[in-house]
Parts: sequence; structure tokens; C-alpha cells
Amino acid sequence: MFAGLDSLTLVACSAYFLSLGSALGQLEPDRTMPGRSDRQEEWRAKTLSYATEINAFVARGLRDGWDKAGEEPEEPEEPEEPGRDHLAEAAMAEVRRANAAGDLTGLRDRWPPAHAPLIDLLEEKGQSIPVVCLLDDGSLLARIGVTYKPGRTVRIEGDSVAEVRGAGMFGRCPKRRYFGIARAGGIEVTDGWGGDRVAMCPWPTGLEGVPEGFKVAPLGGAPNPTRIVPFPDGRRVLLVSAEGIFVMSPTGARRLLPTEEAMRDHFEWSLKERPDDELGMYLSMEHGAVSPDGKLIAVGSQDSTHLLFDDKLEPIGDVGNRSEYPHHAVFSADGSVVALNSCHFYSGVTIGAPTALLPGLATKPYKQDDRVSVIQYGARVYAAASRRDEFILGDASGYAMGVSQSGELRWRQFVGSTVGDIDVSADGKKLAVSTYAGFIALFDLDAGEQAPHQIGTGRHYETRRWIFWKGEEPVIW
Repeated sequence: MFAGLDSLTLVACSAYFLSLGSALGQLEPDRTMPGRSDRQEEWRAKTLSYATEINAFVARGLRDGWDKAGEEPEEPEEPEEPGRDHLAEAAMAEVRRANAAGDLTGLRDRWPPAHAPLIDLLEEKGQSIPVVCLLDDGSLLARIGVTYKPGRTVRIEGDSVAEVRGAGMFGRCPKRRYFGIARAGGIEVTDGWGGDRVAMCPWPTGLEGVPEGFKVAPLGGAPNPTRIVPFPDGRRVLLVSAEGIFVMSPTGARRLLPTEEAMRDHFEWSLKERPDDELGMYLSMEHGAVSPDGKLIAVGSQDSTHLLFDDKLEPIGDVGNRSEYPHHAVFSADGSVVALNSCHFYSGVTIGAPTALLPGLATKPYKQDDRVSVIQYGARVYAAASRRDEFILGDASGYAMGVSQSGELRWRQFVGSTVGDIDVSADGKKLAVSTYAGFIALFDLDAGEQAPHQIGTGRHYETRRWIFWKGEEPVIW
């Protein structure tokens, strides 16, 4: 069933699939003394034991080969053999109580964080966190809620969370200076978070780039941004949305996807096969990235290849996807490589294309080309960041992983559920990972060790975990 996936990925697979269908009811508080109850001791012992066993299994596999690693540790299946599921409500009650009392001292030691036991709590309460942003003052911004519905933006400073009123979807430029914030009339670009406005880019009409001879209705309102990426000069914004991928400026918008050719082909087919339908075209798996110097743009969607444009918005590269559907793009910190992920179900392939080969790089889908290397095999990438010579990829199975530009797997860290977004601090020492289950995990990178509860091969220390669940106040674990 899992042929082709490495063993560390398999550790998370069952948890990931189950996390798509779970629920949380009203929790009764644990009336026993915190730190002394049988339930607390059972939770702690089983959580640390499971992490130790999994990490030891992976170490053996990496050292001796997976055929010699032995049986993969598994969570006990209830009710035949009690695991940790029956302790999840007690654990969450203790987390809430500690937060309400303002006393988090020792909480992670008594009740070490875990993901798998909470799976049955997530269907009702879990929610997507599609954007996280570490600010240079140590605070953190997060968008709470899926991109295609109204959500909210919060700012986390220390132990406190405050909603940012009036801010819609947001994004930051690759150089960390400029921010783009969705407003009623378009995207406002500010110099720093909360800084002066430097540009106001009106929303696209939806008629941009439509080939002549076809009657298409304009958009009825603002698109729902999937991603907002201001350019490093603060003058333009890359807008990624299901309604299209556009470069916006104060004087108007230019469409990058769907291309004019793709629209013409689709409209001709639609007029022939569905003559009574209104003409329109929408994207799935839409994504885009801007290079650190702002001179390159990478975009794609389910129905395209990996497309590259220059800063004049001229096409300069067409890289064939190695897996079924283009799904994500990210530039290296120095801009020398663009990593391009394509996926099929929950697996995928990430390739690296040297930007020095642009303009003119063109490869065929599914075909090996010596100019393009495989950076990572097996992951459907939902989010990514880069630091120094390393990409940090977040996948569908709940892992953040560090890979070199040449494809060396350096580390993997299990967070749980599908990764929503990833951000790295300016100095490369802090990592924030959000998920579709409503978690934000914070790490000290290159700390030299990991906490006893962590599952992974990296030496990065998880310092805390925020939980944003529907109908509840956010809490720290």
C-alpha cells in the first residue's frame, strides 16, 4: 500500500489520513491533582515511549538499512489494548487549565505534546492556518481559517494573542520588508507591518488576458487570495487565487495564469460541448513565488506545467512536472535554484531548476532532464521556506523537512496533519510551522537536541505549540 514512501513518512501516514475525519466534544475537566494523576503519568510514559521507539526505529533504518530495522512501532489499537486516545480529553483539559491560570511551568513535561491521540478531536475543532509570518521583533502573524472563506488575522506576542482588525489575507515580500494586505478595494502594500502605505493595487476585473472573440463576465467582487506576495521593491504584488494568478500594480493587473492559449482552448471546448454554460475558467492547486531579487516569478496549477516569467512578465521557462500536478514553488535564499513540486494523491516529486539557465529552460513533463535535479521524492509539498543552502518543505503527511539544494535530506520533523505554512526568521534560527488542524509549532533551529516528545531526525527544539480551534480561545502547549 505504501510502496515508494520512506519509512519515516509512513510513521505519519495513518495519523494524517485519520486527521481528516475526527471530532471534539465538550471536555470535562480533570479533577485530579495536576502532575500526580494516573492519567497524567500514563500519558507521559506512553508519549515519550512512543517517540523513543519511533526515533530508534528510524535511526536503525538510516544506519543499517530498512530491511534490518525490524518491525515499525505502532500505536496500540483501542479498545483491545489501550493507547492514548482515552487520555486526550484529560490532556486538553489540563492544557486549558494551565493557560487559564497563566501557569505553563512544567506543562510540557507533565503532558508532553502529541498529535496522534488528538485525531478524534479535530474534525469539529480543527481549522486551517494557511499563513504564518515571523516578524523581526519576535512576534508572529497568522491567518486563521481557510482562504476561500472569511477568516481573521492575529498577532502573537509572547503569551498573548490579539486580532488585527480590518486585515484580510496577507503576505510578505521575499526580502521581508514589504507586506501586502487584502482590503476592500485591493491589496495595500505597506513598508513593514503596520507601516506606511507605499502602494494600493486594485483588484483584477477578471477580464485581463481574455482572448478576443470570447464574451466572459467580469468578476463579481474581489478574488479570494490563496497567496499574496509583494515584490521586493514594494511596487507590485503577485496575487495567487482560484480566479487566476495576476501581477497587480496601482495602474492595473496582468494575468499570468490561465495563459491566453489555455483560455482559448478551454473556451472553444466549452462552446462546443457546453454551449449553454457561461464562459469561465478557474484554477486548482494554484501557486506562485517571487525570487528574492524580484526578477523571476514561478507559477503553476493543476492544469499547467511549471511556468517561469521575468520581471517584465514575459515567459522565460517551461519546466515539465515530474509527478501528475504542479503544486508548489519556492526559490532558494540566494535565488540560484527554484524548487518545483508536483503531486499525485499524497505523494509527489520536487525538482530543482538552476535559474542561471533562464531564459530558455524548457523540459518535457515526466521526462528526466540532466539540467534539472530531483531535490525530494515522495512528498506532496504544501508550504516551503529557504535558508542558506537549505529548503524547508512542509508536506501532506505532517512533516517539515530540510533538504539541500542538491537533494540531500538533512532532517525531518513530524508536526502532524497537513502543513499549512512555514516561515523562518531573518537570522535562520527560528522556525514556525502551521497546520490544517489549527496548530502552530515553534522551533529553535540547530539547537543541538530535540525535546523528548519530538518525532524526527533533526536537532531542532520545539519550544511551544499554539492551538487555534474553532469555538475556543487559543492556548499554548
